[in-house]
Amino acid sequence: MTDAGTNPADPAADLPSSRMSAPLRVAVLDDYQRVALDIADWMPLGNEVEVVAFADHLADPDAVAERLAAFDAVVLMRERTPLPADLLARLPRLRLIVTTGMQNRSIDLDAAVARGITVCGAELTPTGTVEGIWSLIMAVVRGVPAEDRAVRAGRWQVGLPLELHGSTLGIVGLGRLGARIAAIGQVFGMQVLAWSRSLTDARAAEHGATRVELDELCRRSDVLTVHVPLTEDSRGLIGARELDLLGPDAFLVNTSRGPVVDEAALVLALHEHRIAGAALDVFDTEPLPPDHPLLTTPNTVLSPHLGFVSRQAYAIGYGQAVEDVMAWMMGRPVRVLAGPA
Repeated sequence: MTDAGTNPADPAADLPSSRMSAPLRVAVLDDYQRVALDIADWMPLGNEVEVVAFADHLADPDAVAERLAAFDAVVLMRERTPLPADLLARLPRLRLIVTTGMQNRSIDLDAAVARGITVCGAELTPTGTVEGIWSLIMAVVRGVPAEDRAVRAGRWQVGLPLELHGSTLGIVGLGRLGARIAAIGQVFGMQVLAWSRSLTDARAAEHGATRVELDELCRRSDVLTVHVPLTEDSRGLIGARELDLLGPDAFLVNTSRGPVVDEAALVLALHEHRIAGAALDVFDTEPLPPDHPLLTTPNTVLSPHLGFVSRQAYAIGYGQAVEDVMAWMMGRPVRVLAGPA
């Protein structure tokens, strides 16, 4: 390994001497596809930095604390592993958190600042997310997974798909993603309705949508798609009552956060055929446990939180993570979400 003190191109050469007694250790968590170390170039960090990527997910805070105890920095893929205050208190060595995305509600930023930890982000675009949402909408309304299974089992045309043209698309949350979903819905020839607590008639009209109240949105939608952040106000927003309003011919699509939809109520509605089907990319618990009841519900398309996942997004996210670590090492952190004064 090259001596950082004799290599002017090595950013570790600028580190305070107190940090040079051992390599700077960086943990990359939840690298499910095992691509983090190959999709970005980590070599600019230099020989005095050790980067370790973990492909598994740890849900137990004790296990997370044990894993991260020997690391100075951690790179998170979105909100897969939360870092609340009580967990940060168990990581006295941690000095830098990098999260892909420019916000991460699962990190206690105030606690990080109080402990002298810098938190940096990485910019991700919604392009792949929009594509993923529409792939789920098309899959569930056309019954693609069920038809695929039927063909492989020797059967032919087991369902009667919904035609999007002339149908009604209901959007819960007409923000950055919701607005793009609305635009594509119009291309398909759908009538677009929208609701959120802050949505105005004027903003809805700007995006070719009509603002209605939530009850009316559920009653009139053939496809209801959810795009609001998880807050105390939005938790359980779509529950048994809203599912009943949707009715047996309508589909629910959730790509926001699992708890926005009452999972138990959804499972029951699907088994009782009170809605036509559901397409889900997010769940109360992720990864989804192998005995979860959603795995046996009818007319359901499930994907493993792939909304933001793509080669391009990972290349940007992990590439900027490298930049974040290097800039922090130089004492000039970038894309700072929170940090010591």
